[in-house]
Amino acid sequence: MALSIGIVGLPNVGKSTLFNALTKKSVLVANYPFATIDPSVGVVAVPDSRRERLAAFSQSKKDIPAAVEFVDIAGLVRGASEGEGLGNLFLQHIREVDAIAHVVRIFDNPNIVSTQEQINPLHDIELITTELQLADLGQPKAPPISKKPVLYVLNKESGGHNLDETPTDERWVALREYLKDKTYVIVDANVEHELKDLHQDDKQQFRQEYSALEDGINDLIKAGYELLGLISFFTTGKDETRAWTIVQGSTAPRAGAAIHSDFETKFIRAEVINWQKLLEAGSWAKARELGVLRTEGKEYVVKDGDVVEFLHG
Repeated sequence: MALSIGIVGLPNVGKSTLFNALTKKSVLVANYPFATIDPSVGVVAVPDSRRERLAAFSQSKKDIPAAVEFVDIAGLVRGASEGEGLGNLFLQHIREVDAIAHVVRIFDNPNIVSTQEQINPLHDIELITTELQLADLGQPKAPPISKKPVLYVLNKESGGHNLDETPTDERWVALREYLKDKTYVIVDANVEHELKDLHQDDKQQFRQEYSALEDGINDLIKAGYELLGLISFFTTGKDETRAWTIVQGSTAPRAGAAIHSDFETKFIRAEVINWQKLLEAGSWAKARELGVLRTEGKEYVVKDGDVVEFLHG
């Protein structure tokens, strides 16, 4: 399912560093605006402990995750809607994605050039939002970019001054008030970038040293997946356990199309069980005996976490 999230924001807020941490793909990162002109695209595995447990349960040879696509889009500036700073090109890149991850700088580091006089996250959000709205007004017949779902990514910096560490700072108070009914995550993009190539054991030690115990990247990927209205169902067996991506609300035949078109066009029925119920039962056969394995028809709406076997003609 080719749905994508565009990483946007002002220059030098950590977009490309975040993208590198997300995808382990090297893109140009430079300490000046417009270092990244062409958008880089990365397909990112969606972390899911349910899939991992099912793979262990089935002793699967392969464990295949769901994925979501992130696009690194160069920094926007005031006047982007009028072409300032290659704005027309970058806005077109935003039009082509399905959702937006808006990276907002909440760290104050004089060594990292800022396009603003003072670190003010809410001001930065409003600036980008205004440019997207103006871009829509300039192209009323195009798909509106200011209406795309948005995930705010608050980028902090370990060892530096971060607004979330000074909760009475009026800039942080204003930001939290703005975000109270919105989706956001807090990430240290630089630490996550440093961690991307380390072994899991080394990662834990590194996190302790930098007091970055939470995995902000996993939170970001999961939040982005949900932002797109996506859920996962599973198939599991000796050969492989796989998470399949579908749009929330998909019926069983439509979900089956994620595997093969025949599962939709020639759908007969599906055997369905919640992943946890399957683990509790101990086997597919035992689940059937206990009555927790259900037979569902074409009207069934597949739930997040369902394990499904399809029968088709």
